[in-house]
Amino acid sequence: MKLPVLTIAGSDPSGGAGIQADLKALSANGVFGMSVLTSITAQNTCDVSSVFHLPPEVIKAQLDAIFSDIPVKNIKTGMLATPDIITTVSNNLAAQTIEHLVVDPVMVAKGGHVLLEKEGIATIKTQLCPQAFLITPNIHEAETLSGMTINSIADARTAAKIIHQLGCQYVLITGGHLKEQPGTDLLYDGRFFRMYTGEYIQTQNTHGTGCTLASAITANLAKGKPIADAIEAAKTYTTKAIRHSFTLGKGHGPTDHFYFLQA
Repeated sequence: MKLPVLTIAGSDPSGGAGIQADLKALSANGVFGMSVLTSITAQNTCDVSSVFHLPPEVIKAQLDAIFSDIPVKNIKTGMLATPDIITTVSNNLAAQTIEHLVVDPVMVAKGGHVLLEKEGIATIKTQLCPQAFLITPNIHEAETLSGMTINSIADARTAAKIIHQLGCQYVLITGGHLKEQPGTDLLYDGRFFRMYTGEYIQTQNTHGTGCTLASAITANLAKGKPIADAIEAAKTYTTKAIRHSFTLGKGHGPTDHFYFLQA
């Protein structure tokens, strides 16, 4: 029987990011993906043109439906756009016994559209981060959470220490936008750092890579891998998905979540 893993996030009708990318990455990494929708976006490979946030009571009803029926121990969060949504999710997760909560602090879409209200940043810090097993900010998100500019690995180390103080067990700063060593991710556990170096693939088709990586990590944690191995496996998977990415539309195309399936 496949292990159930829940993603709580917004939708991307173009299929490259958001809850659609999460479900693809979870399936590709061998677990059974389930989803709770938080926001409906109108977006494509170029930009986000409109967003509708589901009422907190609808989000709670989805969570109640899952938790009342299916024991789920591994959860990944993505787009939680407002303080009310973050609080609703946080309160409901606090009532559950969760082994791994992976928080992808989605803030801005590839095209630049803001996906997290400014007031929500503080709510993520105070309510969701203390519950997180792992938080996976990219460079820009890590800058927002830490309040500092990141230009180097040394900066990333300092930022990781600041973010860790918010209460999560592990911080993984993903380095796709790192100027010094692009493609290098940095894990911090409160005492030690571990660097994950990898191939940096020059392509504009990177829509949804953050969602994909965080979901793949969650899947591998659910399957029992230690965090260092789960991140290694997820990074290898995501790199291959980017290598097989393809042009779709006029903007940032998607990665190929099922690159290993040949037509």
